[in-house]
Amino acid sequence: LHIVQNTCSNHIGYLSARLEPAAAQWFSQQSFLLTTHLFCSQLLPDQLVLLLESLLEEKTLQPRTLLCLEKTYCLREQDAEVQHRWCELIVKHKYSAAYRDVEQFLQDHQAMGVYLYGELMVNKDATQQQLARKSFAKIQEQMDIPTAKVVREMLF
Repeated sequence: LHIVQNTCSNHIGYLSARLEPAAAQWFSQQSFLLTTHLFCSQLLPDQLVLLLESLLEEKTLQPRTLLCLEKTYCLREQDAEVQHRWCELIVKHKYSAAYRDVEQFLQDHQAMGVYLYGELMVNKDATQQQLARKSFAKIQEQMDIPTAKVVREMLF
C-alpha cells in the first residue's frame, strides 16, 4: 500500500509541477481520493471492529487521533458493527466534532443504539445527555414500543 501511495504521490507531484495551478490542485485531490479509497478497502469490517475495540480500552485518545481514524478508515461508510464501535469511541472520549455520527447512528440503527443511549447518559456530560434526548425526541415515534420504553427510562 505504501508503495502504491508513494508511486501515486510521485506521479501526481511530477505532473502537478508541469501544469497550471488549477490543474495541479485537481490532480492533488484525485491522488488523495485514490489513496484514501485504496486504504479504506484494505481492512475488513471484522478487523476494524477489533481495532476499534482495542482502542476502546485506551484511557484517552486525542481528538486528532480520532479524526485520523475516521478519515483513514472511512468509518462513517462502514457497516453498523463498525459504526457502533466508532460511536462508542466518540462518546467515551467526548469527541464533539463527531457527535453528528452518533446522532445518525441512533437514527439509522435504533435497536443497536440502545446501549449508546445508556453511555451518553452515564457520563454525566450535559452535552451528551442533551444529544441523547434530542436524538430520542426525533425518532421515538418510529421506534418499537418496548425499545422506546427502555430508552425513555434511561433518559428521564
